[in-house]
Amino acid sequence: MNDVLDDDDDRESELPILPSSDGAHTKKGPRDGSPILPLSFFEQLPKTDLHVHLDGSLRLETIIDLAAEYKVELPSTRPDELAQAMNLGKNCGSLVEYLKAFDVTLRVLQHEEALFRVAYELAEDAAKENVRYMEVRYAPMLHTRMGLKLTSVVEAVIGGLRQAQEVYGIEANVIICGIRNVAPDSSLEMAELAVAYKGRGVVGFDLAGAEYDHPAKHHRRAFQLVRDNNINVTIHAGEAYGPESIAQAIHVCGAHRIGHGCRLRENGDLLHYVNDHRTPLECCPSSNVQTGAVPSLASHPLKFYKDLGLRVTVNTDNRLVTDTTVSRELWLCHTEMGLTLPDIKSLIVAGFKSSFMPFHIKQSYLRQLSQDLPRFCEDGQIAPPTPPSSGRPEIHRGRAMPQKQLS
Repeated sequence: MNDVLDDDDDRESELPILPSSDGAHTKKGPRDGSPILPLSFFEQLPKTDLHVHLDGSLRLETIIDLAAEYKVELPSTRPDELAQAMNLGKNCGSLVEYLKAFDVTLRVLQHEEALFRVAYELAEDAAKENVRYMEVRYAPMLHTRMGLKLTSVVEAVIGGLRQAQEVYGIEANVIICGIRNVAPDSSLEMAELAVAYKGRGVVGFDLAGAEYDHPAKHHRRAFQLVRDNNINVTIHAGEAYGPESIAQAIHVCGAHRIGHGCRLRENGDLLHYVNDHRTPLECCPSSNVQTGAVPSLASHPLKFYKDLGLRVTVNTDNRLVTDTTVSRELWLCHTEMGLTLPDIKSLIVAGFKSSFMPFHIKQSYLRQLSQDLPRFCEDGQIAPPTPPSSGRPEIHRGRAMPQKQLS
């Protein structure tokens, strides 16, 4: 990892032939025959989560608590029954079916205190698995059913994330989303909100929601506004529609990163364009199986993309709805896709490099990473840590959530 600061250390020199879409890794464990490492090993690795939705990453108990507090009706108040009703961690067959779980989570996310709490708990849970940096995305327009102002929504979420940073040392920023299947004027309003909070906790703009039959180009005014204001752009594309959606995200809307990108492999020319321009992919393996974007983890294109040299990152998408963590996603890449520990370390480096944090802060994280990753050995041993550099706060664990501090 001595070359962790080298911008192209995550590329390969030789390009493999594009595989068929049903090509799959068939052997359990790393492809080099090294021992399978336990999940606990991955929980200690430093990491990022660049694609995580606030409204899909609540704690199940928190949904029940908030529903009682705000008198919200749920399918059940028993955790096991509620999880079953929401299809948590289950294959849904389509993105539209997968998104139905959000009908439940959004019911309890219509108050400042609830948003503050959920943002805090999300960062807290991530910090406990050594996520050092995360970008939390959500659409503020979906949290105004009870009359909450858009600015209050944004400030509550940023407040919860900042409080978690003070307690746990995890750095978290916000990506504001427009919604594909909502009127483009609403996306423009979300873009204006992103501009208003640029430099105050918001680092990017996204377009989420139902991808099929809802092209990103309809929202081009929103993307023009954020690009005119030098704001980072990521777009969900190639999850529930083909590579044309990815091309449109990049060439029409100016995406700097692509969310999911599972179907990029269907167009070799576009794939090489993405590779040559170092456009990162925000892969969410387990979620992609749930939504039917890929048939199985073993056939997920992540490994192929990485071997080709694309900048690939591993993310949760929705910690609750997919019933996962970043550590588990990396572990599944190891056990189900055959990735070795050096492969995993490369994915981790790509996560930090692909973040929307300022360059000088990113370099500080990467310098610390170059000290930390060599401690993790292929035999499962972890050497004692060196003292953290000044560029990254030390993570503190086990403290209770302080009282909310809302203005």
